[in-house]
Amino acid sequence: MKLGAANKLLEKIIAKVEAEGILAEGLIDELKELREYALKEQDPLVTKVIRLTYEYLIENEAYDVEAQYEEDEDGGEYPLEIEDKENLLYLLSLLRNADHKINREEIKDYRTALKEELY
Repeated sequence: MKLGAANKLLEKIIAKVEAEGILAEGLIDELKELREYALKEQDPLVTKVIRLTYEYLIENEAYDVEAQYEEDEDGGEYPLEIEDKENLLYLLSLLRNADHKINREEIKDYRTALKEELY
């Protein structure tokens, strides 16, 4: 994220999830506020993935999104089993530098996985 206030809020969210987990009080509201910053930054990918993230948390009370994959020796991909908290923290860390090419690709993977799960 580019705006200083957005990064400050993102760091606050990350600290909250680290301390209290994915069901932390006020987390959904803070993600909604973070989305408003993404709208101001005019970043549709980040805006959408944040919205899908809080919708998923509301609907599932979990963050068991399969968006990270590992490739085996034969070129086949399989989803990594990651604890909900670590999964959300990883996505939030990607948002810190959402303009980085590799981060954007992984954010797109989260967007796709979230859309498949929610719709």
